[in-house]
Amino acid sequence: MDLKRIVVQDFRNIGLQELEFCPDINCIYGNNGEGKTNLLDAIWYLSMTKSAFASSDRFNFRYGTEGFALSGLYSMPSGPDTRISIKVDAGGKKLRRDDKPYSRLSDHIGLIPVVMVSPADVSMVSETGEERRRFANAVLSQMSAEYLNAVQNYTRLLMQRNAILKSGQPDWQLLEVIDEQMETWAFPVFEMRRDLAAGLSPLAQEFYAQISGGKETVGISYKSDLEHGRLADILRSRREKDSILKYTSAGIQRDDFIFEMNGWPIRRCGSQGQQKSFLVALKFAQYSLMRKEGTSAPILLLDDLFDKLDMGRVQNLLKMVSGSDFGQIFISDSNKVRLDGILDGIKAECRFFATEGGVFTRNEQ
Repeated sequence: MDLKRIVVQDFRNIGLQELEFCPDINCIYGNNGEGKTNLLDAIWYLSMTKSAFASSDRFNFRYGTEGFALSGLYSMPSGPDTRISIKVDAGGKKLRRDDKPYSRLSDHIGLIPVVMVSPADVSMVSETGEERRRFANAVLSQMSAEYLNAVQNYTRLLMQRNAILKSGQPDWQLLEVIDEQMETWAFPVFEMRRDLAAGLSPLAQEFYAQISGGKETVGISYKSDLEHGRLADILRSRREKDSILKYTSAGIQRDDFIFEMNGWPIRRCGSQGQQKSFLVALKFAQYSLMRKEGTSAPILLLDDLFDKLDMGRVQNLLKMVSGSDFGQIFISDSNKVRLDGILDGIKAECRFFATEGGVFTRNEQ
């Protein structure tokens, strides 16, 4: 699967652009702030129906506009090309596949698998478990419709439970019913998150060794309240406490993924360089796992990878992922000469686009 053509209108600083890409490596270069990341985010948006960075779609509207539109033409693993289009304005978000509207946005997730490596990944080490849960959700939602459905139903019930607790006079019988329903949806999420950590951990170690050449051992472990028993039982035991707190103090919304180095949390013992190398290894482990479990290779978005790795290590990684078993790659950088050096010797078709002020110009090699 690859993105053959994209049309971007009024997304961030991009007014109106139509670009055609090659199926192998596409390089976007230009100074910082010119729109490189915005283009990669538009590609992400077409897969995930939301930005990789902005919490609200209002932040994606080009200045002075009231909405944006994206359209992508994709070659599919089997069958004819398909067109995905998204329009967002004050009336909401409209998503179509070949001009046919989706009944639910979630039905689209996983059709076009995507992985992004970005400087923003550092938040997964420095911030709370919410960032790590968001990462897990992005991975598993693309791999399993069952997972996405379970997370959505659990979240809906969690909001209902919290509303009851905030009311000041909880209906204990209603809470009993909700707690049992939450258990039904929480357990498959728990199982798939546990399996995700187990699957990513050895792959992350493998990629970390190739990236850093270091002797450290890295890994990923999973922490959940459900390790201690059924969620319904745990929630029942905490009802009085939760009624005082006025929120649900246990459940998969508190899950965390512990990133480790030599058995210790990497946020405490890893240097900045080691943390960055681990995060890149983690994303390549994600890519490898999704490639193995899926029907097609994900689209790989590498945004400003030099923020994390030196030129030699980036070149080694690209050699690994530009073979026949891997898919389409988009890589951004501020230095075209540096990109030329990285791609030297890689036997794959490459296409270059210069970026200035949200305008992209193909550079004929």
